Amino acid sequence: MIPSFSGFGLGLRKPHYGDFLHHCVSVDFLEVISENFMVDGGRPRAILRDIRARYPVALHGVSMSIGSADGLDQAYLARLRALVNDIEPLFVSDHLSWSRIDGFSSHDLLPLPYTQEALDVVCANVDRAQTALGRSMLIENPSTYIDFAAAEMTEWQFIDALCARTGCGLLLDVNNVFVSASNHGFDPIAYLDALPLDRVRQIHLAGHSRGEHLLIDTHDQAVPPSVWHLYAHVIHKLGPVATMIERDDAIPPLADLLAELSIARGIAAGNIEEAA
Repeated sequence: MIPSFSGFGLGLRKPHYGDFLHHCVSVDFLEVISENFMVDGGRPRAILRDIRARYPVALHGVSMSIGSADGLDQAYLARLRALVNDIEPLFVSDHLSWSRIDGFSSHDLLPLPYTQEALDVVCANVDRAQTALGRSMLIENPSTYIDFAAAEMTEWQFIDALCARTGCGLLLDVNNVFVSASNHGFDPIAYLDALPLDRVRQIHLAGHSRGEHLLIDTHDQAVPPSVWHLYAHVIHKLGPVATMIERDDAIPPLADLLAELSIARGIAAGNIEEAA
């Protein structure tokens, strides 16, 4: 079982490197994109080592392609293992998605059909990854824009079975739940209540944008009331869990992100019912 960590953090992005390197910022941990630091030496790794000396760090990957029928890239796993050994992160996570086939990478997080065959592929890949890394991983629920007529189970049933078979943990992205629920017409509260919540070790909070017909998981907006509402619903069902604000574009001043993090702290403590 992956140890719990109770704290509130932010995703580390380049505009804020100086703040975290030269000032004491009131966060309990930081999360970085693994692929940005999977290099031998150089300035990126040196910066991450300096950050790690000041704060606990979680590694969040975007290109493991855990759903690939081709299996996993062994060279990628070796580089990630070297980073894990160097940084000793709180968690190592990636997405319930695929992006690679026949050596081609889409550079996007593509959806999986929720079938028994796909479940077998994902479980085998998670087992291989956890063996290669020497630790259990967190798998993040996706945001999706299509579903599959061939699906044999719901997303939450797929995730429950994945966690049970591999022993992996769950990175619960609350914004992704809202985006997918809106796009596919299911009840986000029912989704949250059906998840294996005892497996949740980390939560992502983020914003999204509205396209012509669908919500898009852009991570370029503040956390909206709809996502705060779901966070308020689920956080009190969990034990100690790491919560963070995730912003990948239109990155605001650090003070704005810390203000959002204060809302999360207030909701978790029961001092704020939910953000307006």
